Amino acid sequence: MIYFDNSATTKADPEVVSTYDKVSEKIWGNPSSLHQFGEEAFNLLEQSRKQIADLLGASQSEILFTSGGTEGDNWVLKGTAIEKRQFGNHLITTAVEHPAIHNSMEQLKQLGFEVTYLPVDEHGRISIDDLKAAIRPTTILVSIMAVNNEIGTIQPLKEAAEVLKDYPKIHFHIDAVQGIGKGIQDLIMNDRVDFVTFSGHKFHAPRGIGFIYARRGRKIAPLLTGGGQERNLRSGTENLPAIAAMAKALRLLLTDEKQKVTKEAEIKQRIFDHVKQFPLVTTFSEDNDGFAPHILCFAIQGVRGETIVHAFEEQGIYISTTSACSSKKHLASSTLTAMHIPESLSTSAIRISLDDHNTLAEADEFNQVFDKLYDKFKLLSA
Repeated sequence: MIYFDNSATTKADPEVVSTYDKVSEKIWGNPSSLHQFGEEAFNLLEQSRKQIADLLGASQSEILFTSGGTEGDNWVLKGTAIEKRQFGNHLITTAVEHPAIHNSMEQLKQLGFEVTYLPVDEHGRISIDDLKAAIRPTTILVSIMAVNNEIGTIQPLKEAAEVLKDYPKIHFHIDAVQGIGKGIQDLIMNDRVDFVTFSGHKFHAPRGIGFIYARRGRKIAPLLTGGGQERNLRSGTENLPAIAAMAKALRLLLTDEKQKVTKEAEIKQRIFDHVKQFPLVTTFSEDNDGFAPHILCFAIQGVRGETIVHAFEEQGIYISTTSACSSKKHLASSTLTAMHIPESLSTSAIRISLDDHNTLAEADEFNQVFDKLYDKFKLLSA
């Protein structure tokens, strides 16, 4: 079995699972309890928070735990809207965001907020000039993803940060769910960013756990109110086993990060160089520094993406259409649509997404299977 769908989710690392199991068994108290079991749980909670903060170059108080990327994105957007509505009602994002961002923005529009969606070019990348032009006196938030989950475009975060230095009251949010551990931490954790969203299951931690970075001094309203956990910002008894496991997963992820990124890029290059030779193939990802090392998106003209996915599955290779969140709905890629790719081609798009557990041997096997299936795809296309 070859698993090339790591942007959808990753397999939990055995060391991470071991940490989860040990904490579940031995440190099962509620961190809010006053007795010894609660104190042990609280100490581990804060130890995990500090480990994550240290790995990201942040302060311990700037790490807030969530249930994952969707909650994190919703919290930053809606929490900013609630907190800053007296100062303005205008939000800026891009036309190629994850549904957690896009649908949150649409919900805020129904509540009277105004949203500007920045267009993208043929590479799925925004223009900094468009960002500058979109800013208004009433703008309270700019939200830009680090890495596009469908084709792997890296957005110009550094340039956006430079623009927003002239607007210190605007919250700057980055969705880094696909960007962590991909060699761009300096872009993500830049000196202007206010909030960053992370999701554990994208880097071999359990599902249902994540965190946000929230710069000290920046305020957002809570979405979940109750017992007052996470400094009264995110109530609910903490999922301590998953939090400790996520801290372990992040440490493993960022250990030898450069070598892991190089390996992923080599695997992507091996497949890219092979498939681009075929006349029916149109590639949307590119093999340069403007794209993440782990995502390759291409289409086989005239063949629907789900047909390609199932053909490879029959050969023991697991890939996806462009987004796990929309794959079963048979929707055209929102990113490719924003890039003005015709629907007849965008519905043929598939995504290969890698991690450091993949190998060049798997890439070679994929290429061999691709050769075998291509004649079948030609007939379908015709």
